[in-house]
Amino acid sequence: MTVHLSRPFPSSTLQNQVFSKSRPSTSRTISCSCLNRSTKFKKDYTSVMIVPTGVGAAIGGYAGDALPVARALSSVVDCLISHPNVLNAAMLYWPMPNALYVEGYALDRFAEGLWALQPVHQNKVGLVLDAGIEEELRFRHLQVADAARASLGLPVVEYVVTDAPLEVEMWANPKSGQSTGRIKHPDALLRAVQSLVNLSGVDAIAVVGRFPDEDIQETDDYRQGVGIDILAGVEAIISHLVVREFCIPCAHAPALLPPPLCPSLSPKSAAEEFIDLSSSQQQLGYTFLPCVLAGLSNAPQYLDLKSASLEKGCILASDVDSVILPIDACGGDGALAFACSERKKPLIIAVEENETVLHDTPNNLGIEAVKVANYWEAIGVVASHKAGVNPHSLRRNRIKNLRGASMMPANGHAVSSAKAIAWIEN
Repeated sequence: MTVHLSRPFPSSTLQNQVFSKSRPSTSRTISCSCLNRSTKFKKDYTSVMIVPTGVGAAIGGYAGDALPVARALSSVVDCLISHPNVLNAAMLYWPMPNALYVEGYALDRFAEGLWALQPVHQNKVGLVLDAGIEEELRFRHLQVADAARASLGLPVVEYVVTDAPLEVEMWANPKSGQSTGRIKHPDALLRAVQSLVNLSGVDAIAVVGRFPDEDIQETDDYRQGVGIDILAGVEAIISHLVVREFCIPCAHAPALLPPPLCPSLSPKSAAEEFIDLSSSQQQLGYTFLPCVLAGLSNAPQYLDLKSASLEKGCILASDVDSVILPIDACGGDGALAFACSERKKPLIIAVEENETVLHDTPNNLGIEAVKVANYWEAIGVVASHKAGVNPHSLRRNRIKNLRGASMMPANGHAVSSAKAIAWIEN
């Protein structure tokens, strides 16, 4: 360890001028060079936060209401990986330098070890508008895109209108209770994306589909902070389709007419409300698009490990240290892939307070997980895990006496202590 002698204050022109008029200081301070190095002695701690979309999650099932959790978690970990359902809040968003905005289908492939994530500084974002969007509503979305370019400096480079209406349909699955749906003309969407990729060279896609405006009970419940997000299921289907076909980041924003004013609106749903100032013919917050453009602007690129060479700085599933999930939403492809990983299994944390319409609990699936009451506790578990501290040691009477392991080889015969000692010495 090298010892440096230095003055008690950093040198500068101003300080030199001041001290030159008085008696020079003779005091010295001792510092260790190892404290001044920027070398890291531990690998980055990476956590994945998942809240499935359209399943009525108590936290994260509405308009970006899991975003505060992501903000708090990102302050504890070195790298946070999450998806649009967690990080989007319609007209609102919050930039987190260490958070990666990963579409759900891509997150599943990443968890399965099939894709890697390549962080970027910036993406060229293309915008796809559904031909079914009325002219005035289309102009509103284009104005939002221009505002994002001018006021936020986002790299939205070009837009295209599909050659046929997508005709979005949505409904709740009567068996599972989660929202789902379809688009009648997926080929029109893929042709529009293809043109932006080929002609404009974009490497991320924002899609705006025209959603039906029917006044359905599910929408009313959602605005009151109960029930499921009836739009969310088909939104995921749209982005999954694009990511599966083109292997680039994608997110969706629905186009809707403003709903009637709701005085008892739940704060959890407020970010998706529109304010209609019809007297002045102006409308504020007429779109869900701002958070989508912000997220896609620096979303990581996806590398298919079967066909792409691994680049420096890529993040693999084996780099993940912990995964945080709602207590009964552990049955998705990504969650199961992490939980059943054979190479390096991350710590699975199941949050009991965040319930959904699903029933995929760790117990039902046979998954080893740390169960916590809420996200306060989840973040505490992550902090202790990152510090290399057994989370159970922070609880009362959770550490039991150390158990001895039986030394039984594969052939079933007991091993003598002499041989055991020889093996240890070798």
